Amino acid sequence: MRRVPASPKVSSWPSDTFVARLPTEARRTLLDLGTVRTYPAGHTLIRQGEPGSVVFVIVHGLVKVIASTEHGTESLLAVRVRGDVIGDMAVLDGSARSATVTTCGVTSARLLKGEVFLGYLRRHPSAALALSVLMGDRLRWANQRRLESTGYGSDVRLARLLLAVAARHGNRVPEGVDLGVPLTQVELGDLICAKESTVHKALRDLAERGLVLRVGHRRVVISDLPGLMAFADMDPLSPNNPPPKAY
Repeated sequence: MRRVPASPKVSSWPSDTFVARLPTEARRTLLDLGTVRTYPAGHTLIRQGEPGSVVFVIVHGLVKVIASTEHGTESLLAVRVRGDVIGDMAVLDGSARSATVTTCGVTSARLLKGEVFLGYLRRHPSAALALSVLMGDRLRWANQRRLESTGYGSDVRLARLLLAVAARHGNRVPEGVDLGVPLTQVELGDLICAKESTVHKALRDLAERGLVLRVGHRRVVISDLPGLMAFADMDPLSPNNPPPKAY
């Protein structure tokens, strides 16, 4: 690990992340706390089952949240990007870590001791409120994936997942909207409760319909946003289905 000197500018924080939700003063205070460190790809920041005493605020890169069953089966639960906070749940309630968090590439994060983070929340009610809203968003995301697993086929579940990821992390590219997060077919399957072979077939079908482009091993581009939303049975006018901001 090595120290890095600075954090990204305020304007670079992705919307809907913890840092982006903070008022200016609370944001500046948070980004002055703790120490910024950089970690290599594949580094484990948090390990499931261990006690939680620190919180990480990602300032560059992205991480994956993975949970394991008692039998050793692993599932990808979420992806977190710059501006997101991780490790907060265990610090707030004193429980053990509920998942393992690993870096997907070189990642920088601001490391705060648990008591420092709790003190920050007490001094800044607006930050505590932002964290509460963020936790509600996480719960809605998880509930939505569970509902879709029983209410839709795997192809529609995949389409809805691609739209959800793009809405949060997507980047405009000449071909359409890049998801903004490198995910393998196995990881996409984890997020929609499907086998890799099922995801492979669903991606091939979506590509044949002209709705997505498969670019490389870990990259998917939405080439027809309205068409994919229609396929996913999502009303583009509904406030519950915001289109990717980058589109």
